[in-house]
Amino acid sequence: MTSIDFLTLEVADPTAAERFYTDAFGLGKQVRLRASEEPTSGFRGFTVSLVVSQPSIVNGFFGAALAAGATELKPAKKSLWGYGGVVQAPDGTVWQLASSSKKDTGPDSRNIDEIVVLLGVSDMAATKQFYVDRGLTVAKSFGSKYVEFDGSASAV
Repeated sequence: MTSIDFLTLEVADPTAAERFYTDAFGLGKQVRLRASEEPTSGFRGFTVSLVVSQPSIVNGFFGAALAAGATELKPAKKSLWGYGGVVQAPDGTVWQLASSSKKDTGPDSRNIDEIVVLLGVSDMAATKQFYVDRGLTVAKSFGSKYVEFDGSASAV
């Protein structure tokens, strides 16, 4: 399976953001930062998800993010699909911390299984076609609500 090697975020204060991402998620190598040219606030059109194997890891990252200065947007708890919560980093980036498991099978390992970028789009059909035209294959599609691409043969 293909994964994201790194994600570049534009932030107002790269030094502070680097400290946050290292302390909260241990993402020193996976998150690259550059100074933003314009200030941003609110939802920026994407959410980043850290997918982990069990609730104790979600809780560990959630607590570390709050201790490092994140704001809780949705508390970590069980849901229909598993376990998770949402925080907003001090730079404004929204992070979903999620596990498909509802039960712990061991201690918090702080291992991240996947980093997923979720894009918010106004026209799902046009966006889907845009990525298909660039060689991505659709893995799952739920009408006008959700599309997941198969990244196994892609650099994305």
